[in-house]
Amino acid sequence: MSSFLIHWLVTAVALGVASWIVPGIRVTSWPALFVAALVLGFVNAVIRPILLIITLPITVLTLGLFYLVLNGLAFGLAAALVPGFEVDSLFGAILGALVVGLISWFVGAASIRA
Repeated sequence: MSSFLIHWLVTAVALGVASWIVPGIRVTSWPALFVAALVLGFVNAVIRPILLIITLPITVLTLGLFYLVLNGLAFGLAAALVPGFEVDSLFGAILGALVVGLISWFVGAASIRA
């Protein structure tokens, strides 16, 4: 249970950083940030694998670059589901997904070494 809470908080912090860095991503309140992190985790765990299987041929054809678009679509879907979490464009969603992914990866790698 504590692992889930830590991952959720890391995602919330990464989402907050993404909204601060990437133009076009807005989070209006703290509760919206935490709900958005929870919904983003759900979308990444349940819906993104289904989309990955459906879009596997185009992902292979583009040598994996479509995976960035798929991450942006999942990020945009989470934004569409949570009031108070807004993404202006697909490009902003792709950049936001990259920022959240990089920060989560960095924190995860740092916690393994500690």
